[in-house]
Amino acid sequence: MLDLPQILRLHDAANEHGHDALLAPAHPNSPLEELILAQHQANFDLWHEEDKARDPDVSDATIVTLKRSIDRLNQRRNDLVEQIDLALLEAVPQNDLAPLHSETPGLIIDRLSILSLKLFHTEEQLHRGTPEHRAANQLRLLQLSEQRADLAACLFHLWVEIGAGQRRFKLYRQLKMYNDPALNPVLYGKTPA
Repeated sequence: MLDLPQILRLHDAANEHGHDALLAPAHPNSPLEELILAQHQANFDLWHEEDKARDPDVSDATIVTLKRSIDRLNQRRNDLVEQIDLALLEAVPQNDLAPLHSETPGLIIDRLSILSLKLFHTEEQLHRGTPEHRAANQLRLLQLSEQRADLAACLFHLWVEIGAGQRRFKLYRQLKMYNDPALNPVLYGKTPA
């Protein structure tokens, strides 16, 4: 059900296609992979919107527009993590007596998605700048690769333990308040203290 090498390939292929429309897009093989790609797309879009917001020459009006876009994308990202976890919970029965794992598979997949973006953008740095810049980024690339391999191994072992009934996880709703007009004081009209 959870094919870790395929998830990493999907993330990497989506990065390549997202930065070069001439390259073939990633193709999901299941509804779960569709969710994983959609979640990665939210991270991809969020990454690039945040980059635009960091431009010191961008106008205040553009910052406002970007901030709203970032909030929407972050909400989408979190909603898709929940959908991934729901799909996984429906796919594998949980042993209610097994120890509860604090981080869900969906949250780990989200972290793997972000690591794939860091790897992609660090690799770009190997082709520009001074020799010192390239050497520093080569070291960074090695560190990021190790982190991604470690995190993927952790997800693999967690999934094996869940399948064996030795571990369980629950759906943790993010319960974001900033986009909810019923919960954000600025949106429902109360002046913040």
